[in-house]
Amino acid sequence: IQRRLKLWKMLKEALIGTLCGAVVLTIGILIGHFGIQKNSAPSWVNDVAKDVDEALIQQFLSEVETFQLQENLRELTKVPHMATSPGDEETVEYVLKKWQDPETGLDEAWRQEYEVYLSFPNPKTPNKVTVVNSLDSVLFTVREREVNYTADQNDPQVVQPFAAYSPAGHAKGKLVFANQGKPSDFKLLNETIDLRGTIAITRYGGEGRGQKAINAAAYGVVGLLVYTDPLDMNDGLMSDTNETYPHSWYLPPTGVERGSYSRDFGDLLTPYLAAKVDTYRIPHEDIAGIPPIPTQPIGFEDASTLICALAGKAAPNDWQGGFNCIYNLGGPGFKPTSPFNNSDVKLDIYNEGKIVNSSNVMGVIRGSVEPDRYVIYGNHRDSWVHGAIDPSSGTAVMLEITRVLGRMVKQGKWRPRRSIIFGSWGAEEFGLIGSAEYTEEYFTKLSERTVGYINVDISVFANATLRASAMPSMQSVIFRAAKQVSAPGFDSTSVYDNWIRYTNRTSPTHGIIPRVGYLNGAGSDYAAFVHYLGITSIDMSYTYDRSKTNARIYPAYHTAYDTFDYASRFIDPGFVAHQAVGRTAGNILIRLADSLLLPFNCKDYAESLEDYLNTAVTLYQKDLEAKNISMGPLSQAVANFRKEAEQLDKVIQSSDLANETPLKIRKINDQLMLMDRAFLNPLAFPNEYGFRHVIWASSSSGKPTFPGIADSFAQANSSHLASDWKKVHYHLSVVAQAIEGAADMLKE
Repeated sequence: IQRRLKLWKMLKEALIGTLCGAVVLTIGILIGHFGIQKNSAPSWVNDVAKDVDEALIQQFLSEVETFQLQENLRELTKVPHMATSPGDEETVEYVLKKWQDPETGLDEAWRQEYEVYLSFPNPKTPNKVTVVNSLDSVLFTVREREVNYTADQNDPQVVQPFAAYSPAGHAKGKLVFANQGKPSDFKLLNETIDLRGTIAITRYGGEGRGQKAINAAAYGVVGLLVYTDPLDMNDGLMSDTNETYPHSWYLPPTGVERGSYSRDFGDLLTPYLAAKVDTYRIPHEDIAGIPPIPTQPIGFEDASTLICALAGKAAPNDWQGGFNCIYNLGGPGFKPTSPFNNSDVKLDIYNEGKIVNSSNVMGVIRGSVEPDRYVIYGNHRDSWVHGAIDPSSGTAVMLEITRVLGRMVKQGKWRPRRSIIFGSWGAEEFGLIGSAEYTEEYFTKLSERTVGYINVDISVFANATLRASAMPSMQSVIFRAAKQVSAPGFDSTSVYDNWIRYTNRTSPTHGIIPRVGYLNGAGSDYAAFVHYLGITSIDMSYTYDRSKTNARIYPAYHTAYDTFDYASRFIDPGFVAHQAVGRTAGNILIRLADSLLLPFNCKDYAESLEDYLNTAVTLYQKDLEAKNISMGPLSQAVANFRKEAEQLDKVIQSSDLANETPLKIRKINDQLMLMDRAFLNPLAFPNEYGFRHVIWASSSSGKPTFPGIADSFAQANSSHLASDWKKVHYHLSVVAQAIEGAADMLKE
């Protein structure tokens, strides 16, 4: 019995030991398994599911400083910096220095060079405009330089006012007044006066600069003058004794708006090719869209002397301007009672075209998760003179954004999910050249990889309210950013709430919201990204209260008076509007770069397409039905786009994005990124350089609807030709199929 008890005790102890060992082993295996699984996960696992960090956005907003913005602008405007001038080279070096700073710079920065065709006045032989009698004696000479009010206007690098790309030449003839130089203006004028051999004077506005000269030449006009009317810019004020700069923001009497008189964007000698040293160039005589006759801009002081002396019938009421006289059409020529009786206006233009080296400055912050997806932020650097507002207000903002983000990167606090590319474009004032050449050089890469483009050209026209134009899908991210930024001059009012007071609309989906404009036309560097590449884009700034002024733009635009003094005293004292733009644009930038899912809302795009459709149906359907042309396919396409946009939104809303596979997120993001590319058609506008986006291309009709349909309908309705009605049908098909293609892009 004792032996049995002893044996049982030994077996019991062995069994308990075995069981305990097994338990310990099991626990060890489990701990080891889960511990190893957790510790061995790749470092990117957490990063790949990370969404935008709201705390980081708040930190960014707090670090955008008015003092830095002020000092950026002060440095950028020390000297005139017209494209390729010595001052332009100084700004190239300044931007490079900022972006290569070891504490606040970017990952990499470099200059990107192009050989571009620009136009300049001859510094040794200035352009002249005179009134001469029959003996060719000079009776009156238009000022060659603007009056000096500060040392800025006296800088030797201030370029004489000129019309870039106007041909050199000499023109002489009787003067006529042609209002804004539109085709309808010259048509009306030609009913009264034989325009052959005359010189026309037109005011800015209503028509592109160079197109005024093209329109004039079609009627036999041999030379063109262009001026800024005080009614259009100064609310009628004209005296520099107490009304205009240096006493207010209004344009002084001798101020002259310089500008490019080319129609097309990009380098004129290398269409659709990047302007490198060895690039094929078309012959100069094949350049289209530039003035065929000598052209020169002048100040309104001299313009009033000429216009108030004109003979002939009184111009129509809507042609009258701000001078203290009746605007007559011209006899042609001057009144018999005028000192200029029986005299001619003479233009001696010595402009010269040159192929010169122009630089973009490029910088990048590389993405951590999707480095092959790009968010691009751009602003042009060149100006006509000092360019405090245009474009240096935007450059100052861009440099402050890069300072704050660059420091976060250098300190290891942040790196964006996607790569951010910054572009300081060169030679924009001559026709958006730097940005256009960049898109032509990297056409395929940018088309396949660019998420969005943010353009801030003039960041501050004035300090009243935000203004934004964008693809409709960006509306929601713009609004979200604007709600997080305080409006200048208000402690408890957001940029969004202030904006909605100035300009708003009623959305069927959202109710009353701020009005976001569309990116029609080619007003700034967004043009190549929108129209040529189909990249989702935004252009934004702070601007003035349009209920308080009729100014066409800020009055010192493109003149020698657009200086640091002008900007700091009359446009944005304290630089608080600059700060609001920097905070809002930077907020949008971070969201585009860091959001797990791109913050694009295609349902907002559907709403815009429906608005365009409703306008088209109202304006055109009855006439088109009479021609047996159906709008049914277009209506069906818009309905399909709405259906697919809503379905994609349901997929997004029902997904647990943080726990989805990276490939599913990438797939949806690619759908959102590439949707706008579906609206591109390279054959839709064969006579419009660079315009391929069938929704947002420029239009001459002035109708808020699909541009190809609107313009072709206007032509057909005027000509009544069967061939023109066929073109309307063609554009209906182009737009309908493009919208169907975009809907398919959104489909699962």
